[in-house]
Amino acid sequence: MAELQFREALRDAMSEEMRRDDKVYLLGEEVAEYDGAYKVSQGMLDEFGPDRIIDTPISENGFAGMAIGSAMLGLRPIVEFMTWNFTFVAFDQIVSNAAKIRYMSGGQLKVPVVFRGGNGAAGQLGATHSNSVEALYTNVPGLKIVAPSNPDDAKGLLKAAIRDDDPVLFLESELMFGMRGEVSDAEDYIIPIGEHRVGREGDDVTIVAHSKSYHLAMEAAEELAKQGVEAEVIDPRTLRPFPIEAVVDSVKRTNRLVIVDESQPFGGVASEVGFRIQQRCFDYLDAPIERVTAKDVPAPYAKNLIEAWMPSIDDTIAAAKRTLYMK
Repeated sequence: MAELQFREALRDAMSEEMRRDDKVYLLGEEVAEYDGAYKVSQGMLDEFGPDRIIDTPISENGFAGMAIGSAMLGLRPIVEFMTWNFTFVAFDQIVSNAAKIRYMSGGQLKVPVVFRGGNGAAGQLGATHSNSVEALYTNVPGLKIVAPSNPDDAKGLLKAAIRDDDPVLFLESELMFGMRGEVSDAEDYIIPIGEHRVGREGDDVTIVAHSKSYHLAMEAAEELAKQGVEAEVIDPRTLRPFPIEAVVDSVKRTNRLVIVDESQPFGGVASEVGFRIQQRCFDYLDAPIERVTAKDVPAPYAKNLIEAWMPSIDDTIAAAKRTLYMK
């Protein structure tokens, strides 16, 4: 095992895949000369050259479409967006083209493209730069959605995403790029898309959380343990396909569920997971399912307000206690 930053794990994954397959290339704003807005691609231009590490104009619609076209012709592009907030101007390319071309061509065309970049709120960036896009894109058949929560997952899942023949949306967190953690040094390390992780075992309540919310859930679980409540924490890693069977199995043991999701509550990932669990586990539930989400308003700017707007450890603890009818 080697200790790496989240950004270094992403870089290792991309570099290993580019060495293995000359069809893989990276493009996006400032990924080459500037080493990437968050230094994820630092040094890659020196190794792979300007034909494979490509700086693009500030036109997400244009370079997303270019990547999709090149994928249809047999290349395997990785598209870096500075933030997923900027994908809204490329929404048609991702939703109407990347997601549907394989289906509409009867499988004659594949779109092996990875779209990756920072997702969700990252402090005081205002409403237009604080969106969590999970709910928007998980609604679209044909897309795979991955949301790693640590450097090891970032490397293993990104390598799997690059090799996938379907378009994969890789949701990172701007607040996690500097996170350090142990990363497997196994040769050709891959984590299959759709494989969950149990971060903590417990029998009293199940907590499901992805990306940086996973760490919030783990902290809440540790605090609950001090109060005699043993929470099981599940990191789905992949939001589409979602590992629902893992959550079903857990809830059948704990009889309670809390879902932590940084998206807004209406029509979010937490809503879908909650519906599927009540559908599958109705007779096992001893309390209503609880959701911990961002508040249903645009993200505020003031520090105290954005902290109140985001899901919190205290919110998660309170939700778990409600499922246990504890004060």
